[in-house]
Amino acid sequence: MSRWADLTGGTSGADYAARFADLAATGADVHGEARLCASLVPPGSRVLDAGTGTGRVAIRLGELGYTCVGVDLDASMLAEARRAAPEMTWIRADLAAFELPDADPFDLVVAAGNVIPLLAQGTEPAAIRALAELLRPGGLLVAGFGLDAAHLPVPPSVDLASYDAWCAAAGLSLHRRFATWDGDDYRGGGYAVSVHRRGSPADG
Repeated sequence: MSRWADLTGGTSGADYAARFADLAATGADVHGEARLCASLVPPGSRVLDAGTGTGRVAIRLGELGYTCVGVDLDASMLAEARRAAPEMTWIRADLAAFELPDADPFDLVVAAGNVIPLLAQGTEPAAIRALAELLRPGGLLVAGFGLDAAHLPVPPSVDLASYDAWCAAAGLSLHRRFATWDGDDYRGGGYAVSVHRRGSPADG
C-alpha cells in the first residue's frame, strides 16, 4: 500500500478538490505546476500527469492547449477529475507498474504534489523507470516534492541523491533543478522541483 493510501485511506478526493476550489476562490495561485510545465514544452505537446489526483494540473494544461493524460491509483481522486473534465483521459493504475504500450510517447511527464515520496516505499525506482519509458527521447520528467518534515505529510524518505540515482538508472539525466514551481533556482532547502531529460546531457 502506498504512503498516500496509508495517510488518507483512499477517500480524500472530495475534500482535496474542495480545498483547492476554496483556495482558487480567494485568488490564490493554484496553477504554478502547470505554468512551469508550459514553460518547458510548447502547446500541443503530450503530457502525462503522474499521480494526477483530482486532475488540477492536467486540466489546466489542457486549457492551455496540451494533450494530457492523468493517472492515479486513488479512485476517490480520479472521480473528482472525471467529474471536472469528463472529456479527458483518466487512468487508474499503480505508477510502479504503469505502461501504455499502444500510446504515443509523451513529451513531458509531471509528478506534482509529493507524488514520489508518497509512493509505497521501495517502489520508487520502478515507478521512475516506468515513467521514463513513456517519454520520447529528449522528453522531460518534472517532479516536485518535499525533502524534510516541514514540506511533507509523512516522514521524509527520499533525498535528492537517491532520486537522481534512480533517474540515472532509468536513462534520465538532470536538466534543471528549481526551489519552487515558480522557477526559483535551487540552492538547498526542504523542497525541490527536478527536471530530468531522457537521454544524456549531450543529447539535449
